[in-house]
Order: sequence, then structure tokens, then C-alpha cells
Amino acid sequence: MLTALILIPLFGALILARMSETTPQEISQVKRVALLTTVVTFILSMVMWGEFDSSSSQYQFTVEYLAGETGLQLSYLHMHMGVDGLSLYFVLLTTFTMPICVLASWENVKHNIKSYMIPFLVLESLLIAVFVVLDLLLFYVFFESVLIPLFIIVGVWGASADRIRASFLLFLYTLFGSLFMLLAFLVIFYHVGSTDFEVLSLADISFESQRWLWLAIFLSLAIKTPLLPVHIWLSRAHVEAPVAASMVLAGLILKLATYGFLRVLIPFLPEATSYFSPLVQTIAVVTLVYSSLTTLRQTDFKVLVAYSSIAHMSVVVIGVFSNTLQGIEGAILLGIAHGIVSPAMFMCVGGILYDRYHTRVIRYYRGLTQYMPIFSLLFLLFILGNMSTPLTVNWAGELMALMGSIQRSPLIGLAMSSGIVFSAAYSIWLYARLCNGSWSRFLGYAIDVTRREFMVLLPLLITMFLFGLFPNIILTDLHYSVSTLLYE
Repeated sequence: MLTALILIPLFGALILARMSETTPQEISQVKRVALLTTVVTFILSMVMWGEFDSSSSQYQFTVEYLAGETGLQLSYLHMHMGVDGLSLYFVLLTTFTMPICVLASWENVKHNIKSYMIPFLVLESLLIAVFVVLDLLLFYVFFESVLIPLFIIVGVWGASADRIRASFLLFLYTLFGSLFMLLAFLVIFYHVGSTDFEVLSLADISFESQRWLWLAIFLSLAIKTPLLPVHIWLSRAHVEAPVAASMVLAGLILKLATYGFLRVLIPFLPEATSYFSPLVQTIAVVTLVYSSLTTLRQTDFKVLVAYSSIAHMSVVVIGVFSNTLQGIEGAILLGIAHGIVSPAMFMCVGGILYDRYHTRVIRYYRGLTQYMPIFSLLFLLFILGNMSTPLTVNWAGELMALMGSIQRSPLIGLAMSSGIVFSAAYSIWLYARLCNGSWSRFLGYAIDVTRREFMVLLPLLITMFLFGLFPNIILTDLHYSVSTLLYE
């Protein structure tokens, strides 16, 4: 099943590569094939979810390919895949988000549609592979490979001439940090003799070695999170990226670091993780306060949503390093919540508003409720989710993450609680500036949300409230895996 999840998007990309796009009918067929591929992948992931045994902490649906079985003379080839509670919902989030991203790109990409859809399908395969591989070397390979389609999408279909600079910032920042992670993985292989996760979980690495390895791996994951001061690339990439790329970047790419913390740092380097937790918590508090204050002064709404993502991910980091069951489960829940709400926010501001008025400057907007009432209502609901209002999944995740951090350090938990006030401040200010008041004289008349845009936002809206009302749907599958992570 995992093999099919990875190969179906690649198979769809190969079909697209053989299709032509010279007529409107052929362009429509290209879009339909891309959408159908992502929908089939999502349905298959739902089948996997239905068969998942939440009472087990072991890897499920495991698949293993050895060099001899594949006919390749590569002694180091060891494709080992599996899913547990830690990775299940990241896979589901990936397959859930991709059809929405394809649908979001249906109208606003005007040239080279086929070349635009192919990197998205390749990106989906690579993201699923990151979350299911059980080998350290393959984790690094797929972790870095997602940069290639992202680099192409931002660099070719970006919004302005600065797209090249933004794509290189995205590529070079992440590549720089990952160099140290690769060196750390090679050292681990030298000492242990294997890169398989199950073997590494039994390995005994000295505390002195753990500290250096931890610092090298954490640098790469901190850039991907991102944490201060290695966060500059994110806002540049979001501003230039097309709306679907922004949705993938916020909803999925930022979750790679969270998954890396849970899958690599905490289980394989536990003593160093405990040793450096106060440092990580301090960085997360500084990141939260800095990014929140920076968000309050933004005049570009895509940059504003990008910096709010940094603030939310800092709360996720606090929960991950709280060393408590409640904190880690809350961090995963908040990460999933951010993967739902943040793409919706980018669709609202970067897809709906920017497509109509072609400006991201907040000062030009006012009074959208008068001519776009449905948009204003949907935007308000996602604003409530972004500020972690009760009954949304963001609230459940943030509450658990903060409670876990308070158990570890009341002072850190109190400092992180300031994010509740900050998120309410910039979220309410953004909504009031865009939707309230009289109609802006800088805006022409525009239609309300179209049926396609409504269908993009509706699944995100339903999921936000469904998991907010019933968070145990997710927490039940997480409990045994997180307990194993902490206590074994």
C-alpha cells in the first residue's frame, strides 16, 4: 500500500509528460489527470487509515526492498518503509492537501500547465516518502529532494522578477543546514554500522557524541521549521510563490522539521535532546515574540500570514520539546491544524483577493463585506481558527502544547501563552482592515467567491471544525506511538 501511495503520483506525472497542451481541451485534460491522480492517492490513504491499528505502537504496512531482491548490485540499497501513529497523519495531511492545491491552481496558472502540474505530483511522492521511510539515509535523500520541485515552481511561476532570488534563498538556506545533517548521519552510520531506524533505536551512542550530532541535525531542522534567526527565506518564498506552492509550503514543508524532531532527534539522541531542551525552548519563545511583533507591522498580507506561520510553528516546537505526553500530542495536533488553516489563509489572501485585485498591500483594501459577503464569512471562520478560538482544532492543539510546556517549565509556558494575545491581535486587525468599513476607492467591483474557490475552502473548513470538536479522532491513533517515544 505504501509503495502504491508513492508511485501513483509519479505514474500520474509520467502520463502528464506524454500529453500535449496545445488546445484548450488538452489543457483541461491535463488538469483533470493531475486532479484525478491526487484524488486516487487520497482515497488510498483513507483506506490505509481505516485499516490502521491504533492499539499498536509498532510500524504497520511495512515494506522492505533489499538490493538482491530488486536485481540491483547496490549493497547499500535498503528501502524500508512503514507507518506508525507519528507518521500516519502527516501522510494523510499530504494526500488531503494536494488535490486542494491542484484545484486552487485551476485558473490562476496561465502558461505551461503541464510543466506546472508535474512538479506538484513529484513533490507529493517525495513528501509521502519522507514520512514513511524507516532508513536514515533515505530520510535525508527524500528530505532534500523536495527542494527540487519547489525550486522549479517558485522560480518559474513566481509572482515577480524577484522569484529567482526567493527560490535560491529557499534552496540555499535549506541546503546549507542539511549539509551538517548529512555529516551527522554519516557519523552515526560509522559508529553504529546501520541507518535503519529499528537498529538505531537500540544503539548506544555516548553523550558527548550525541551533543555534537544533535547540534548538527537541529540546525537543519531549525531552518526548515523555521526558527529565529534562520527564517528569512520563508517570507520571501511565500511572497513570490503561486498560491498552491504557498499552500504546500505552509501546510506540508514546514511539517518536515516537526517530523524530523519526532523521528530522529528525540528517539535516537534522547540524552542530548533533554540537555538542549532549555536552549530550544528559549529560541522558540524568542521566535514567537519576534515573529508576532513583526506580523503586527506588515503591510503585505502574504508576508503577514507567513510570519504568523512562524509564530504557530514555534508553539509546535515548544510542545515537541516539552518531554510530556500531553505536550507532544498537542504539538502534532497543532501541526496538523496549521496544515489545515494556513493553506486556507493563503487561498483567501493569495488566491481569491490577489487574483481579483493584483495587489498584496493591505492599505488598498477595505469594506470587502459589502460586495463579497460569502468570502468575508469564510475568511472570518479561518481567522478564528488562526487565532486558536475554541471549537477549532488549532485551539485543542495549542492548549495541549502549552499545558505540556507548563508541566516542564511554568515560566516558559507563561511566556509562550503570550502568543494567544499576539495571534488574536494580528488576526483581528487583518480581518478588520480588509473586510470592515466603507468600500475602498482603490478597489473595483469584483464577484464573490466562485464555486471552485468555495470547493477549495470547504474541505479545509469542515476538517478544521471536525477535528476541533472531536480531537480524539487523531489523539487515539497518536497515544501509543507517543508513549513509546517517551518511555521506551
